[in-house]
Amino acid sequence: MIYFDNSATTKAHSEIINTFVAVNEKFWANPASIHEFGHHTNELLETAREQIAEILQTPSDKVYFTSGGTESNNLAIFGLANKYKYRGNHVLISAIEHPSVLEAGKRLSTQGFKVEYIPVNKDGVISLEEVEKLLRDDTVLVSVMHVNNETGAIQPIKELSSIVRGNSRALIHIDAVQSFGKMKVNFDELDVDAITISSHKIHGLKGSGLLALKKFIEVEPILFGGGQELGIRSGTTPVPLAVSTAKAVRMASQNIEDHVEKLQKMTNDLASFLQTFSIVKLISPENRAPHILTFSVRKLKGEVLINALQKEGVLVSTSSACSSRQIKTSHVLKAMHIEDDYIKGVIRLSLSTMNTLDEIQQFKKVFRHVMNVIKGE
Repeated sequence: MIYFDNSATTKAHSEIINTFVAVNEKFWANPASIHEFGHHTNELLETAREQIAEILQTPSDKVYFTSGGTESNNLAIFGLANKYKYRGNHVLISAIEHPSVLEAGKRLSTQGFKVEYIPVNKDGVISLEEVEKLLRDDTVLVSVMHVNNETGAIQPIKELSSIVRGNSRALIHIDAVQSFGKMKVNFDELDVDAITISSHKIHGLKGSGLLALKKFIEVEPILFGGGQELGIRSGTTPVPLAVSTAKAVRMASQNIEDHVEKLQKMTNDLASFLQTFSIVKLISPENRAPHILTFSVRKLKGEVLINALQKEGVLVSTSSACSSRQIKTSHVLKAMHIEDDYIKGVIRLSLSTMNTLDEIQQFKKVFRHVMNVIKGE
């Protein structure tokens, strides 16, 4: 099997699985318990928090463990907007966000907030000119994903930050689910206020992730109970997941330059190959994340190609796995104004460092064969 659907989820590293198992076996006490066993478990939890904080360059008390990207995005959108609503009720969200941000924005609009959407160009990149026009004195939050999950388009976060800082008091949240581990992501590098990371996108375990805040930034909780996770996320903290998440973050942040070089080489090779087909259109822009390459076949449904490739042992997806089982057209492709002939045939190839150059060559053979069958040659 050739697995090219890593933006949907990655295979967990054996080291991370071993860490999860070991913590479950040795540190299974409730970290909130006041006995010595609970104290030792809490120490392990706080060590995990400190490790992540050091990588992201923020204080450890600004790292909150969550169940994953969706919860982290919800906590950021609702928690920041409500915490700082004394500054205003205007929120800006890009038109190509993950549903966990878009749907949160829709809910905010029913709670007294004015939510507007930043348009993108044909490459799926936000318009900085529109950001400047849309910013208002009462803008409280701007949320833009670092790398788009469907096309791999890299958003100009540094430039966005400069504009937002110079024209408003708004906070900046980025969904870094698809960028962390493939690009430099920390508060000093990007000058943002909140960062979302999901463990299972970086060879960690499903059901775990985090929201990190910049120093002095605060957030209102969206879960209420015993006040765990520094008062922000009530519920017994799953220490084995937190520790394995820290391990995933550490592993993903090591040797990033080498990872990028390997991934870029593979996706560039695929891009050159796909462009030899006259009916194939590359959807991913030239300035894209190194691990994602999205394309479309003219007048062909993506599901047809996915099924054909699957029969040959190649697993891919249509744009986003979050919506690939739904019939409706991707909101990202609509925002990019993809032509009707191509909008139904979009395929996303998403790689990880576990993939090999041999798999790239095998994919080429399979794809050429599948295309010949589809065309009846």
